[in-house]
Amino acid sequence: MAEIKPQMIKELRDRTQAGMSDCKAALIEADGDTEKAVEILKKKGQAKSDKRASAAATEGEVRAKVLGNGSSAIMVEVNIQTDFSARNENFTKFVDNVFAVAEASKAGEDIAAKPYPGVEGKTVEEFRKELSGTIGENIVVRRWVRFDLAGNGLIHSYVHMGGKIGVLIEIAADSEAVANHAATKKFADDVAMQIAAMNPQYVERSEISAAEIEKQVVIFKGQLAEENKPEAAWPKIIEGKKAKWYTEVCLVDQESVLAPGSSIDKVRAAVSQEAGGNLTIRRFARYERGEGIEKKSDDFAAEVAKMAGN
Repeated sequence: MAEIKPQMIKELRDRTQAGMSDCKAALIEADGDTEKAVEILKKKGQAKSDKRASAAATEGEVRAKVLGNGSSAIMVEVNIQTDFSARNENFTKFVDNVFAVAEASKAGEDIAAKPYPGVEGKTVEEFRKELSGTIGENIVVRRWVRFDLAGNGLIHSYVHMGGKIGVLIEIAADSEAVANHAATKKFADDVAMQIAAMNPQYVERSEISAAEIEKQVVIFKGQLAEENKPEAAWPKIIEGKKAKWYTEVCLVDQESVLAPGSSIDKVRAAVSQEAGGNLTIRRFARYERGEGIEKKSDDFAAEVAKMAGN
């Protein structure tokens, strides 16, 4: 049997990013042959597992669905590094199974710790690690949300651009008849598209914390100082800026993309009258695939120079 030296383990670990003990075991199994050890680690899903964990996974799919009798809905985001791998059959099947786990879970539960469907003794997280090794890219079950209807109302889901953006929305209604009215259902779909397109942060102004408002005021003051506006005029100008800001971040204050000239709240009031009762937008969730994830931009010239020893 070949002698397994620490330097061999280090080199294999640097190459594959597998754990030290995994690298040592692979080298022993391969009788010191590094190339065979790499293949062994790949087959076991251990090669590059740590490196992949730090690689930005910004592709993948956002999936949303209203469940059963319409009293619940779920939305899940599962990411992978490249668009090509997002179309891999094994990845899409993984998304299917993660979604099935979410369907059977209660709001707030950790679906990564749940048993993975059809594979005895493995959790979703354990299977994710193995699949990451098989495909060769980082895979992340990033987030999920479940809405359960409270009282009379309507829950609606919308998915845009084949899984790039997903939306859940819950609308409260005076009665079941109002909730089931055709105008209410159309309103729910229209508002979901509004949320997908305009990305509001809140339903209404009352949801915004005093700290967040003050943060914006500080920004506005900085702008006015840069513009050399007289301080005596600041209060009035700041109120105007705040009003405009509300129309950007609050759903009900936004101008409807489907009914220009009317705010979402004005459209809601008109639909309420048509449906024969009062409608209220209770909450929404919006996922955009890969949002907030910094995607590394590789410097190919620098990499070549590094390889050349420059």
